[in-house]
Amino acid sequence: MNRRLSRPFGVFVPALCTSALPAGRTAGSATKASGGLHRAELGQSPASNPSAAASRPGAAAGEERPPYAFAQPAPSVELHCVVKHFIHGQPRQHGEVKGLSLMVMPGEILVLLGPSGCGKTTTLRLIAGFEQPDAGTVRIQGRLVADRTQSLAPEKRNLGMVFQDYALFPHLTVAQNAGFGLYRWPRPDRRRRVAEVLELVGLAELANRYPHELSGGQQQRVALARALAPQPAVILFDEPFSNLDADLRLQMRTEVRRILKESGSTALFVTHDQAEAMALGDRIAVMRRGYIEQIDTPERIFHMPHNRFVAEFLGAADFLPAMVTPDGLASEIGLLPAAHPLRPGLEVDVLVRPHDLVLESDAESDRSLPGWGVVDAAEFGGERWLYRVRLPSGRTVRSLMPHTAVFPLGSPVRVALIADHGLVAFQGEHSVRR
Repeated sequence: MNRRLSRPFGVFVPALCTSALPAGRTAGSATKASGGLHRAELGQSPASNPSAAASRPGAAAGEERPPYAFAQPAPSVELHCVVKHFIHGQPRQHGEVKGLSLMVMPGEILVLLGPSGCGKTTTLRLIAGFEQPDAGTVRIQGRLVADRTQSLAPEKRNLGMVFQDYALFPHLTVAQNAGFGLYRWPRPDRRRRVAEVLELVGLAELANRYPHELSGGQQQRVALARALAPQPAVILFDEPFSNLDADLRLQMRTEVRRILKESGSTALFVTHDQAEAMALGDRIAVMRRGYIEQIDTPERIFHMPHNRFVAEFLGAADFLPAMVTPDGLASEIGLLPAAHPLRPGLEVDVLVRPHDLVLESDAESDRSLPGWGVVDAAEFGGERWLYRVRLPSGRTVRSLMPHTAVFPLGSPVRVALIADHGLVAFQGEHSVRR
């Protein structure tokens, strides 16, 4: 089933993609390769079709993959310079994708994170086969499954899918729902596999119940069991926890990660929830306007954002002007440590987050000393207070304090750094690393 939509005339691979190309290839050859691959290669691994591999620029006969310098094993999912446009005025619910390249390695959990309209759901739909790229290639376990001229049907891509609303069949039991994708398996093997996945998700004792007899969390696990049962190459999750209440959402993201790791499954999540992304992902890809802004581990992407958008999207972020000195970053709240060696005399903006700062009552001190300010907003969150402090310059910073640390509005305080790590400096929109 070829799912092609109308696309603008003359779609081309953006120049951004040339940076990801192997040595010796140009943007023109990339466009030609992504748009005119040998038709016989669709749905086949390169090993099973050496003539198609040889037809790619720079590839020798018998090569299993294009000559990328990627480590083995081969990625479970690979997108290379993928473009998806929508005609102006054409009804659409998802953002465009503009020259996107990424890999998901076997056993990895990758999370696509970004605001509405950034292209994350379109990326998921391109992998699943619900959309066809206007340029670029999509590969699953080394097989070409889509380019601009052809697209393998979703049911032939060896994928599992978990939807927002779970999409369980109300007339089937838990066991029948879990085994729905195993209809071609011999009956003994099907029963054994259903028993295995229900045990894995903790629903073995509920095998004969119907969906309406289950809680939201239990329905979520049935949907996961159904996706796991056929042992797909990768499982795709489209905002899977959006219909759950806050407490159950916390529980299920921990449980789902455990199940995926125990089963050795490869997974790709789509979410706009930052906390969910950091709890679930081995890596996070932050997207904006059809591009990946940064892809890295949750820890590095939080502590070392490449630009202001990533810094602000991953959590509360304030920026303070500072001057680089031999001893550190001289700012309005004092001398701050830098995450990277920087050239003295450089003017930068320093990223500080609420958990980096602590407040102390300071009614009597000299207002000209570093760190003096006035509390001008407070938000009680149960375990913590989030305070906003206005500094003499008029700039504000935020601080997370214990619930016992009460500062009335208008209170004079002193802001001090408690972070035991270097802080990232920015010039303009981008971080500075030297």
